[in-house]
Amino acid sequence: MRSYAKLYLTRKGEKAARGGHPWVYGEEVTHVEGAYKTGDIVDVFSEKDRYLGTGFANDISKIRVRILSTNANDRFDEAFWQRRVQYALEYRQAVMGTTDFSCCRLIFGDADQMPGLTVDRYNDILVVQTLCYGMDQIKPVIFKALLEGLAAMGETIRGIYERNDLKVRELDGMEQYKGWYVFPSISASGMPITTINENGILYEVDVENGQKTGFFLDQKYNRKAVGKLAAGRHVLDCFTHTGAFALNAARGGAASVTAVDVSEDAVRMTEENVRRNGMETVVTVQQANVFDLLTKLVEEKNHLYDFIILDPPAFTKSGHTVHNAMRGYKEINLKAMRLLPRGGYLATCSCSHFMREDLFRRMLHEAAADAGVSLRQIEARQQSPDHPILWNVPETNYLKFYLFQVI
Repeated sequence: MRSYAKLYLTRKGEKAARGGHPWVYGEEVTHVEGAYKTGDIVDVFSEKDRYLGTGFANDISKIRVRILSTNANDRFDEAFWQRRVQYALEYRQAVMGTTDFSCCRLIFGDADQMPGLTVDRYNDILVVQTLCYGMDQIKPVIFKALLEGLAAMGETIRGIYERNDLKVRELDGMEQYKGWYVFPSISASGMPITTINENGILYEVDVENGQKTGFFLDQKYNRKAVGKLAAGRHVLDCFTHTGAFALNAARGGAASVTAVDVSEDAVRMTEENVRRNGMETVVTVQQANVFDLLTKLVEEKNHLYDFIILDPPAFTKSGHTVHNAMRGYKEINLKAMRLLPRGGYLATCSCSHFMREDLFRRMLHEAAADAGVSLRQIEARQQSPDHPILWNVPETNYLKFYLFQVI
């Protein structure tokens, strides 16, 4: 006999749950049988009393239940979570291979059926963000399973660093903080800084102060694709952040690379990464507002660059601002297309799931028409496979990346 409280859903909520989406919103709950508190496991049922799934409840969040399983026989004990973690580790080992397993995302929230949980591996440090109250309560079990699973694979981990310094945690009833997780079996030591090797390029990652969890792992193979096209070209890398696209272009044999970012910290990090990899003779780093720089280059009719990379931050983080974001994306893409000579190359992307692929493609069509050019598509890519896309959860499909030749 199950002892979980039962939450009954509207037909809309039932349809979403049956379609495999793991989020149940507060307005989709019609009534409740039994008592529970935030973080507890509850069962979800249709109006006709048909079982739909089991998940973590949260009356503070807009998402009332995050479904973990649709198997009524599952028991959410330590063995259950050990299996979930092991599936995630084995999947990464399979899709990333031996070389890239040391620097990848090990757990990607709902895509790994562990809602609100992100675990990134940077060499000997695991960096964790927990944005679901229920997952936050059982994280000691998850962390133990991670360390034991990696040790069994022959992988050495120095420590687990929590980057829970996100305001969104407060929406789930949790405080913000960051720091080493104190765990009996390991004693984290030294600075929260490590060195990673991605695509043969070395980066120093500061997991305490870097953006997100310290580094953007999802563009790993898109950077490699850029490197393959860069030989002999003059490259402009916009919104460079840590210089990753610029460095991949340089490693691919670019004649010159100009890496641009408005952030002083980003420029400093990029300069350090350029020196670390001995690419000072190829890569120049410039602090500038990309919008202003592209405008200036267009006005000057400067056609020095024959390969332009646009990797902007998310211009929209909600559905309400998508049309404003479209204008921003169109502006930089239109100017890049005007700057490139015929036969030049353009890499362009969006990392916001609110900027749907159809909208992004429409923007590119409009920009090309206004620039009076045609786009010959070389590749359409997405995030690397350590950030798997769950087809029934559109939110996991967020990165759009295109490589074009402008003709």
